[in-house]
Amino acid sequence: MNRKQQLLKRHRRNKRVALLIGLLVLLVAGVLVAWWLPLILAVLLWVVHEAWFADHLFYSPKDDYRYNFAPGTQRAGLHLAAGRLVPDAPLSLAGDETLIVEVQLKSRWLGRFLDPAVELSGDRQAFERGVAGKRYLNLTGSAQALAAGELGLRGRYCRIVGRPVLWVFPHPDYARQRLMVIAPHADDAELAAFGLYAQADESWIVTLTAGEIEAEHYQQMGLAQADAAQLKGRLRAWDSIAVPRWAGVPEAQCVQLGYFCLQLPAMRAAPDQPQASREADLDDTRLFRQFNAFTLPGDVDGSPTWRNLIADLRAVLLKARPEVIVLPTPVLDPHPDHICAHDALIEALQGLEWQPTTLLGYANHLHDNDRWPMGDAGAGVALPPQFEADEVVEPYCRVVSLSHQRDKAMALGMMHDLQPRAPFKRRVRRLLQQLLAGRAPSPYGENEFFRKAVRRHELLWVLKQD
Repeated sequence: MNRKQQLLKRHRRNKRVALLIGLLVLLVAGVLVAWWLPLILAVLLWVVHEAWFADHLFYSPKDDYRYNFAPGTQRAGLHLAAGRLVPDAPLSLAGDETLIVEVQLKSRWLGRFLDPAVELSGDRQAFERGVAGKRYLNLTGSAQALAAGELGLRGRYCRIVGRPVLWVFPHPDYARQRLMVIAPHADDAELAAFGLYAQADESWIVTLTAGEIEAEHYQQMGLAQADAAQLKGRLRAWDSIAVPRWAGVPEAQCVQLGYFCLQLPAMRAAPDQPQASREADLDDTRLFRQFNAFTLPGDVDGSPTWRNLIADLRAVLLKARPEVIVLPTPVLDPHPDHICAHDALIEALQGLEWQPTTLLGYANHLHDNDRWPMGDAGAGVALPPQFEADEVVEPYCRVVSLSHQRDKAMALGMMHDLQPRAPFKRRVRRLLQQLLAGRAPSPYGENEFFRKAVRRHELLWVLKQD
C-alpha cells in the first residue's frame, strides 16, 4: 500500500468516526428537543461538510512545507514596503529564471472559510484554509517588476509573517532542444507540459497505456463492459495521436504503446508475464496501436509484457534521440502507472547508445492534496505540499501565455476522458463551494483538470542535467 492509499484509508476512518459522533448528537437532539430537529440539523451539517470540509487534505494546514534546494542555489533577502516586495540588495536577473519566494503565512479568521491567497501583481496564488506555516510562492515571469521593487504583494484572508527569501534557479531554454514527453495515459502530456511541448522546436509524445478502464460512461450507451472498455481505449489511443497535432506536433512523432491501464505494476513485477486488460477482455496491445506511423518491437506479438515495453521505449528513444525528456516524478506523484512510467524510462535508458542531457519530472497527482494546484484557473502555481526534505530538488517553471492557456484548455477539451459530466454529488458540492466558499469554476470546462492544469505556470522538476 503506497502512502496516498494509507492517507486515504486514515481519512475515511476519521470520517466514519465523525459521522458516528454526528449521528449520536442528532439522536440526542431528537430525543431531548423535537423529532424534526435532527432532520434540519442533518441537512445543515451536510451543507457545511460539502462547502468547507470535503477537500482531501491529508495533513495539517499548520505544517511547514519543507524543501531542500542545492547548497549553491542563489538566494536573496526581500522585504515588504508599502505593499510591494522589495529586494534587500540590487538583483541582477535575466528574466527567464525560475523564481521561488519562501514565506511564512498566517491565516486570518476569514481564511478558515474562504481560501487564503497571496495576491501578486496580476496573479493570485491560493493555499489551504487555516494556513499557518512556511509556503513557497512562484514569481517566475515577474523578474523585471521584482528587481525594480515594483511587484505588488499582499495577503488575502492571510498575512505574511517575517521576511521573505528569494530562491533563483537559472535554466537553459529547454524548448530549443529536442523534446520527448512520456505520458502514462492520454492527457498526461497535455496536463503537465502542453505549453512546453507546443513551443518546442521539435516534440515527441509517447503514451504508454490506452487508459481503457472505468468506462461506465460508455456502458450507459448500452455497451457491455468489455466493449465499452475497448471503445474507450480506442478513443483515448486516437486522442494520444491526434490532440498533439493541435500544438503542431506531427502525427509521426506521436506514439501510442497500447499497454493496459493499471497493469504496469504487475508487468514490472513479472517482466516476461503478459498482463491482460482488467476490463477490455484483451491480451493483445495491437488494437490500440493502429494509429502509429511506424512499427515497434512489441508489434510482433502484441504481448503486454514489461520486456516488450522496455524494447518499445528503446526503439522510440533511438528513433527520436531526445535531448530533454519530460516524465512523471515518483517523488511527488503516487499514481502507480506514473511511477512505473518513470521506472520504465529509466530502465530503457540503461546502456542505450543515446542519452538525453536533461530529465524533467512532473506530478499530475499528489499524495497529500487532491486540490493542488489550489486556486483558480489561470492563476500561478505555487510549490506543492512537501514534508520530507530528504532529496535535493530543483524546480523549473515556464510561463504560459493567455493564448497558450486557451489552446491548452481546448486540447484538454478534445480528450474524451475529460468530457463526461461529473457525478451529481460532485456538481452539487461545487455549487455549494461556489456559493458559500467563494470558489470560482473554470471557464474552460467542468472537469477539475481544467481548473488545475490551465494555469499561468507549468511547474516541472529537474531530475537530471548534464
